[in-house]
Amino acid sequence: MKKVYDRKLRFGIIGTGWIAESHVECLKEMEDVEIAAGADLIPGKAEAFFKRYGLEGVHCYPDHKSMMEQEKLDAVCVCTYNTTHAECTIDALEKGIHVILEKPMCVTQKEAEDIIRAEKKSGRVLTLGFQPRLDENMKMIKKIVDSGELGKIYYIQTGGGRRRGIPNSTFIEKSTAGIGALGDIGCYSLDMVLNAVGYPKPLTVSGYTSSYFGPNPKYNNPKDAARFDVDDFAAAFVRLEGDIVLDFRIAWAMHIDTPGDTIIMGTEGALRIPSTECWNGSVGGPMKLYKDVAGAQVEMEIPLCDGEYNSHGVFYSKLRAFIDAIQTGGRAPVPSEQILYNQAIIDAIVRSAALGREVEIQFSDIS
Repeated sequence: MKKVYDRKLRFGIIGTGWIAESHVECLKEMEDVEIAAGADLIPGKAEAFFKRYGLEGVHCYPDHKSMMEQEKLDAVCVCTYNTTHAECTIDALEKGIHVILEKPMCVTQKEAEDIIRAEKKSGRVLTLGFQPRLDENMKMIKKIVDSGELGKIYYIQTGGGRRRGIPNSTFIEKSTAGIGALGDIGCYSLDMVLNAVGYPKPLTVSGYTSSYFGPNPKYNNPKDAARFDVDDFAAAFVRLEGDIVLDFRIAWAMHIDTPGDTIIMGTEGALRIPSTECWNGSVGGPMKLYKDVAGAQVEMEIPLCDGEYNSHGVFYSKLRAFIDAIQTGGRAPVPSEQILYNQAIIDAIVRSAALGREVEIQFSDIS
């Protein structure tokens, strides 16, 4: 059932690349939303984008600052490349505009902390674009952990990736992406398990990154290979509060179908979550719960949810949840304080890989 409020929210789109397409397709369906403005650094790109979607009267600007200076907006979708996420989000919050920020949150932990400071000062809703949380199978993972069936969680293995799935465009250069597979799909994998176990604070990280495939024309388009300078594989051993260990790996390309299923191990049981062929925000098949029952070792299959609960799709649901929070004065569907920990782990993996040793994660005061 669609929710419609009397108040119509004026939206701006910052960045009109491919991810903005999903935002606009969903927002067009919502009667309490008006797509009022858009901004893109490439001349003519925003105009062509909105024309393609049959949206007339959308005011287009060459940058987000001029758009926000001249338009009265309630909310913006930040759909730019990673290295501008922090700037665009902070500028919007300082203008008193609500923000839905696409993943990854940004590039560094410091940027994430700066974003949260601006959020707290603004009093506006800031949510992060982690739509897999709204998948019913993903929700089931958290329900199982919260039920206590696994007991105390002490070890998590997670990750995934693609045998061949290197993107192009702004994803593969440090000047625009900042980070590669680690930020693109690694942030999703981290959120899946960290959200399930209540987002414990990360303490230390021993990380590794490599790029053996992206710069190699044998595995990548020669033009893209020549400009590729981010990670296409990353792995880490992360210690979390509560005496939990997280074993993580992610890939855009590798010589194997999967680096392993996701496993959550507890003192009373364990959960196996099958990997997907291409990390897509859901699970790769029925999950299995391992328990001892009456002295016997048993395995219980958790049937997959068929998606009937999310007829509009999880991307629509994440935007709808953001709008509902604005309309009702509610909380952000995906709170920034949680994704700060996600970003801190990513940042620490990069730092640890560069130093060749374990690093400690320390957080600044963001009150």
